[in-house]
Order: sequence, then structure tokens, then C-alpha cells
Amino acid sequence: SCKSSKREWKPLEDHSCTDVPWLLLFILFCVGMGFICGFSIATGAAARLLSGYDSYGNICGQKNVKVEGIVNSGLDLTHKKYVFFLDPCNIDLVHQRIKSLALCVSACPRKELKTLADIQKFAETNGSTLCSYELQPSEYTTDPRAAKLCPKYPVPESAPIPFFHRCAPVNISCYAKFAEALITFVSDSSVLHRLISGVMTSKEIIMGLCLLSLVLSMILMVIIRYISRVLVWILTILVILGSLGGTGVLWWLYAKQRVSASAVETQIAKDNLQALLIYAISATVFTVILFLIMLIMRKRVALTIALFHVAGKVFIHLPLLVFQPFWTFFVLILFWTYWITVLLFLGTTGSPVPNEEGFVEFRMVGPLKYMWWYHVVGLIWISEFILACQQMTVAGAVVTYYFTREKRNLPFTPILASVNRLVCYHLGTVAKGSFIITLVKIPRMILMYIHTQLKGKENACARCMLKACICCLWCLEKCLTYLNQNAYTATAINSTNFCTSAKDAFVILVENALRVAAINTVGDFMLFLGKVLIVCSTGLAGIMLLNYQRDYTIWVLPLIIVCLFAFLVAHCFLSIYEMVVDVLFLCFAIDTKYNDGSPGREFYMDKVLMEFVENSRKSMKEAGRGGGAEGRELKPMVGADEE
Repeated sequence: SCKSSKREWKPLEDHSCTDVPWLLLFILFCVGMGFICGFSIATGAAARLLSGYDSYGNICGQKNVKVEGIVNSGLDLTHKKYVFFLDPCNIDLVHQRIKSLALCVSACPRKELKTLADIQKFAETNGSTLCSYELQPSEYTTDPRAAKLCPKYPVPESAPIPFFHRCAPVNISCYAKFAEALITFVSDSSVLHRLISGVMTSKEIIMGLCLLSLVLSMILMVIIRYISRVLVWILTILVILGSLGGTGVLWWLYAKQRVSASAVETQIAKDNLQALLIYAISATVFTVILFLIMLIMRKRVALTIALFHVAGKVFIHLPLLVFQPFWTFFVLILFWTYWITVLLFLGTTGSPVPNEEGFVEFRMVGPLKYMWWYHVVGLIWISEFILACQQMTVAGAVVTYYFTREKRNLPFTPILASVNRLVCYHLGTVAKGSFIITLVKIPRMILMYIHTQLKGKENACARCMLKACICCLWCLEKCLTYLNQNAYTATAINSTNFCTSAKDAFVILVENALRVAAINTVGDFMLFLGKVLIVCSTGLAGIMLLNYQRDYTIWVLPLIIVCLFAFLVAHCFLSIYEMVVDVLFLCFAIDTKYNDGSPGREFYMDKVLMEFVENSRKSMKEAGRGGGAEGRELKPMVGADEE
């Protein structure tokens, strides 16, 4: 009776469409996103964004319609194609926009104009009037209104922004105030200037080190493929040597610079000395914590070797898996570019409305003003959908590999076969899974926004509760992401809908709770060590290279930029490996549950994985002395099918 009540897993036996209503809902949502784009273009937002418009509502470079109650509106500005701001450095930091009268002009001033006479001469020579439309060039130096209606001088040298027809100052120093306001933690503006100059001076080194991190990540993937048996020990030894070496070098540089800094009393030298001390202490603490973790996990390290070896075989048979982060990143960049473009359109969509200063602003009225909320939800849902498509593609390819007994019978490109199955059958499941993540993500983002807005205003209790809610939602999001990934694997195996797949995967994971803990913890930890190795190697190379520039530049920010980039690159590559390990584990758990190696119920798994099972069983039995929950959990779990 137990057997009949439980649905059998039938890997790759049949394919059927899953969660079709959710696919239709997702398509309808995307049509809504398209409507927002079409609406903003139809209402002239695209023309206003690209061609630019003046403070009176006229679009530059074309004939315009008169706006009721606004002087200087409805002008023919066919020959005036560029937007010019009378005071481009006057920036409203709250609304993040230039707070200045804007005019359409025929040419941007290509050199600095210091007086009204220079502005007048520029108008007569180039035919480009930089003062308001009601003033003639001959009146620039005589009319008393010129002080208000002409640009604030000296007028900085400016050039048109490509494709956007705005005159922007060539020297961006006037935007430094804006940059400083965004970086609120820097109290001393001179510190910000020194940090920025440090980045600009070291830009070639930064680019070279970023390229190095990319190469190291690719090399690590190759190492995982070909020498997965010894990889674990190599990584462990290298990380120990790397962390000790990095810490030692930092303390050595600190001691060396402390001696030289006493002779040269400059602010840059003091900043570098302080940064080195912070780096050295942080590296020491990090190294101690790393050693403690490795000491605790030393007995389980051997168990990951076989699993890594099988995952290495997957990459040998499916080399296109390595390129998954590239196409996902490419699709995300395309979508984000589209999303930002439409967001900019929405910023200039609406009807012309006079503001308190008598100039024109474009505002949406009625329900249309909430369109940007829909647009924000679209950003999260579609981004999650793209990431979920990657997870389903990887899961489908690995499932095909695992449950194909004769590896020579694999499809020519299992990745493309997996993409084909995803598009034909499982887009609805991916849409549903990504929507669930979106439902958790939006409240968390709203709470984070409230938290930033109330900073310094709320009491300690409210702040604590907000942070607790944000933390709980973040944990829930991570748990759901992990469950989603396993649900996609179950869908790839059995062609079941999202809810059934999630339930089946959850049951399997609970039954194998100790295995999940042992394999995932050690596996993820080894991949984390791989990320640490790439970051440490890139950071060490950065320290050695940037150390030569220490006398004339601060290299705190360049080093942070390089290390962050190295971590992101390593994370993108190794997250695919992590995904493969997780999919392999679920396949393996299902294999051990429904097969016992007898005729007709042969295992699908690799021989190396069978050795891994035996090793893990021995270790677990030793830890549990052969009894208790651990001993029961580690049985092949075929009893349910035999009843």
C-alpha cells in the first residue's frame, strides 16, 4: 500500500508541459512591460530623453506646440539641437538633477567664456545664443536682465554628450560636490579626492589585475576538470600558504613603511600606514578563523574528493557548462539596459505642467503615475526568471548525464537539449519559481528602503525590529532559492509541476538531512576556499604592484576594487560548479532510494560515487558509533519500496 501511495521517480521517461497558467501570466506581465515602453515612446518621452528639452517644454531640434500659460513655449527650434544649462554645476542633491534654466542652443561653447562680452562674441561668431530666448545677442552687455537670463560666468568649456544632445562641462570638477554627497561616509573631501586620484593613477594595474582574476578562475575550472582527486588537498595547502604568506607580507610591509613614514610626514604616507595596519590585523583574524574551520572539518575533507571527481567528469562531458555565467550575464545586461532605458523614458513621460518657478515639468497624472512600481516588479521578476532559466538548464544537462547509463549515448550537446526542453516544456515552472522569490524580495527591499529613510529618526526598538524582519526575509529567500534549485532538478527528472517537484525534492532532502549537511558543507567550503585562493592571489599581486606607487597615491580603493571584482568573477564560475554538485547529489539520493543494485534496479551512479557512499557511510557510522538517527539515515532507503 505504501508503494502505491508513493509516486515513482521515472527519470527522463516522458516530457510534459508544466505550470502552463504561470507561463501565460508571465507572458501577460511581459506584455504589460512592453505597453509601458510603448506608452512612454508614444507620449514623446523618447524624443524628450534623446533630443533633450528646455525649461519651457520645447524639444530641441524640432517644431513645438504651445503650452498654455508658459511663455517661450511652442518655438521652432529646428536648428537648435543641443540642451545648454545656464548653471550646470548647480545640482539639487535631494532630487539628483541639475537645478538650472535649460535652453536649446545650436552649438556648445568649446572654450571657456569669462565675460558677457565673450558670450556675445560667441553668439555672433557661431550663431549660438547662450542667453534666454527673449534677449538678442546685441542686448547681452546692455540689458540689466542679462544677469538673470544669461549663463553664470565663467562659462565652462563643454561638449555634447553622444546620442543625448546635452552640453556637459569637459572638466567634471563641478560634479565633485555631487559625488562627495553620495559618499556620505567620507567627512573630509580631500580624502575623497585622494582616493579618486589613486584609482585614476592605478587604472592600468586595476584592469590588468581584473584580467588576472578572470584567467585564474578559468585555470581553476580546468584544474577541477582534470585533477579533481588532488584538487582538495592542493587547494587546502595553497590556501594555508596563501593566507599565511599574505598576512606575513602585510605585516612586513607595515613594519617597513612605519620606518620610512617616520622620515616622510605626508598625509598619503599616514593614510597608507593606517590602511596597512587595518589590512594586516584583518588578514590575521581571517587566517586564524580559517585555520579553526579547517581543523574542525579535516576529517570530512576526504569525503568531497569523489564527489568533485564526478563533477569533474560532468564538465569533461559537458564543456559548455563553463560558459553558462557568460550568456546569463549577457542576457541580464541586455535586459537591464532595456529596463534603465524605459525608466529614463518614464522620467520624461507625462503632460507638461508649470512648476512653482514658472518652468515646465512633465508629470504623469492618475493611475499612470504608478507605472514605475510595475516596472520595478518587472526588474526583479524577469531578472530572477533569467537566473532560474540558468539553474533549470544546468539541472537538465546534469540530470541527462547522470541518468544516461551509457555515456556515449549522450546527446551531442546536452546543454542545448536541456535548453530545448526548458523552452518547450518548463518555462511555466521557472516563471512560478522566480515569482515566489520575487514575492519575498519585494517586502525585504521595501523594509530596507524604510530603514534607510528612517536612519537616525527611529527609536532603537523599531530599528532592531526592522533589521530582524529584513534578516528573516533574507534567510527565507536563501532557503527558497535552494529549494527552488532542487525543485527545478526534480522537474528536469520527472516533468512534474513546480509544487509537486518542490514537495518531492524537499522529502528527499529531509530523508538525507545528514548527507546534505556533510556533502554540501564540505563541498561548498572547498569552493569557498577556491574563491578565497583567487581573491588572495589577485590581492597579493595587487599589493606587490601597487606598493611601487605608494609614495604618490593611496591604493586602498584600487585594492578593494580589484578584490571585489576577483571575488565576483570567482563566484560566477564556481557557482556553476556548486550547482552541478547540488544536482548530482539530488540525483544520487533518488538513485539510492529507488535502486539497490539488484537486476532490474541497477544503480545509475558512477563507481567513484559508490566508493564515496561507502566512505561517507563509514565515517558517519564511526561518528554515530553505528547507531541512532545517523545509522538509520545512511541506509540505502529502499525499504519503503519493498513494503
